[in-house]
Amino acid sequence: MGETETTGPVVRFEHVTKRYGDVAAVDGVSLEIAAGSFVALVGQSGSGKSTLLKTINRLIVPDEGHVLLDGGDVAAQEPHALRRSIGYVFQNIGLFPHMTVAENILIDRRIAGEAGGGDAGALLDMVELPRAFASRRPTELSGGQAQRVGVARALAGRPGLMLMDEPFGALDPLTRDTLGETYRRLHERLGMTTLM
Repeated sequence: MGETETTGPVVRFEHVTKRYGDVAAVDGVSLEIAAGSFVALVGQSGSGKSTLLKTINRLIVPDEGHVLLDGGDVAAQEPHALRRSIGYVFQNIGLFPHMTVAENILIDRRIAGEAGGGDAGALLDMVELPRAFASRRPTELSGGQAQRVGVARALAGRPGLMLMDEPFGALDPLTRDTLGETYRRLHERLGMTTLM
């Protein structure tokens, strides 16, 4: 992965609504997030933050409204192609225990059929983990190390947009702060748009 900067997209929500029965998890949200911004969505548990994030990568389809990336409606894109262009890091990391760290990092590129798969070592460098970790299994990692691997995996597809759904919530405060600082430096260096 080279040092070429990407420019994250403008993200726009237009009257986005998602209901679960009688409950409106997201109710008429209209918002524009500038390209290259780092935006934190805050609110109480159950206030719809995760639901709103998942409307961007079409893991959840809104009942009303539209989500646009650089002016293009995400509903017009094939879900799998859209998801490959967006980095997604979530609290429960989701590393495959039977795979090495390198295999976990490069799984999406392997599934996409990219020859060579990419450079796991360069991605480990980006998240400030030793390259020797590439051959470890997830069970040999601390929570903070595993979450760094999750970030490296999300970066493997060279996304311009990163969605982070409470990625550091289960970590102790010191690890959470350190990881947050590491990610913020990556966000700035790569010119991504980040929603956390």
